[in-house]
Amino acid sequence: MFYREAGDFKVSYQEDSQTFPIKFDRIRYYAVMAFAFLVIPFFINDYWANAILLPFLIYSIAAIGLNILVGYCGQVSLGTGGFMAVGAYACYKLMTAFPEVSMFIHVLLAGGITALVCVAFGLPSLRIKGFYLAVATLAAQFFLVWLFNRVPWFYNYSASGQINAPERDVFGIIITGPNAPAWATYMFSLIFLTFCALVARNLTRGTVGRSWMAIRDMDIAAEIIGVNPLKAKLSAFGVSGFFIGISGALFFAVYLGAVEVGEAFGINKSFLVLFMVILGGLGSIFGSFAGAAFLVLLPVILKVVGVDVLGWPTDIVAHFQLVIVGALIIVFLIAEPHGMAQLWRVAKEKLRLWPFPH
Repeated sequence: MFYREAGDFKVSYQEDSQTFPIKFDRIRYYAVMAFAFLVIPFFINDYWANAILLPFLIYSIAAIGLNILVGYCGQVSLGTGGFMAVGAYACYKLMTAFPEVSMFIHVLLAGGITALVCVAFGLPSLRIKGFYLAVATLAAQFFLVWLFNRVPWFYNYSASGQINAPERDVFGIIITGPNAPAWATYMFSLIFLTFCALVARNLTRGTVGRSWMAIRDMDIAAEIIGVNPLKAKLSAFGVSGFFIGISGALFFAVYLGAVEVGEAFGINKSFLVLFMVILGGLGSIFGSFAGAAFLVLLPVILKVVGVDVLGWPTDIVAHFQLVIVGALIIVFLIAEPHGMAQLWRVAKEKLRLWPFPH
């Protein structure tokens, strides 16, 4: 078998601690990145971009952010939709107030603003945890949606209460608005996903990530051995909010183009991202990708099979999707709490030892 460590020697500490210690994993990673950046943009069309690729990229960023908070730091959050709304409205205000500034800066600043808001709502985590923290973040979800609905300044006093992304370009290429080509919106989102994944991967493997995991496993013991709970929890809320804010900004400006906060960022959005993390795997960056890919592809596959092939009514297919997701969540929580990421790790381990018994 080609998936082996034999002959793959490490001669330095840097090589021993690299992200992908097995050579085949490194080759696979670079191949996927080359395919994503150099092949897909030449074949992408509007359907593939809007139905699959853009939702996958944007939801992956949101899932990574929530996974840092829930999976790595153990702080339950049900306010993801509200925090995505903060990123979307922050990006909208920046786009309309500073039209000459690059969209890259707008999205990053929207992520920074969301991080500050997320830290503010994360302050109760210093006193409460578990179910009570989940209720507190759920309150943040409803409060933020109410705020953006009731304060006209956030939507520039529009009569409809809806925000619309003005047309903006990067290096002369339009990336927002109805005239933006599919490959440009895909590449813009892919750049941010690559950036967020690399930052998250390095953070979770370093001192900051170890402090998060210590708090998650046993916060009292972590404090005894020197981990600062204030710094660890609020940094997790801040980093999580930064990624979720970026996803909200991209979801509004690049993907939808126009949103109404109650419909686009309601409580259903919070549960959707949480389900991605649960199915993909808590405490795993790869799990965030796997969960996002599964829940983005599932409705597309069900539509093709159920509606186009079998001729089922659309509402039956939509309800069937909810049944599948609910059943899978129950199965994973009982049989494999670490989700698809653990299944992938087990499969790789069996490949490394095949044909010998595990």
